[in-house]
Amino acid sequence: MALTPQDIGRIAHLARLELSPQESERMLTRLNGFFDIVEQMRSVDTTGIEPLAHPVAVVQDIALRLRADVVSESNQRQANQRSAPAVENGLFLVPKVIE
Repeated sequence: MALTPQDIGRIAHLARLELSPQESERMLTRLNGFFDIVEQMRSVDTTGIEPLAHPVAVVQDIALRLRADVVSESNQRQANQRSAPAVENGLFLVPKVIE
């Protein structure tokens, strides 16, 4: 998959970026280079290869350090909602913006 200069212009427009012609050309080269690398990786046959949780697991046994799943902060919903213009049943009320 290769991008065209028109694709770069559209992406820049969507991202609200103003790119000079030189920047657009450099971006086109970089993005197409990235897609080339992705295509090379996709072409590798990975049949029978198990996914790894961590790449270091291939060379040594590792134990992931996971933190305990415990509450670390108290519920301060009421204090956080004091400054809100409108609250109902613990939820922020906001004006409708899409009809």
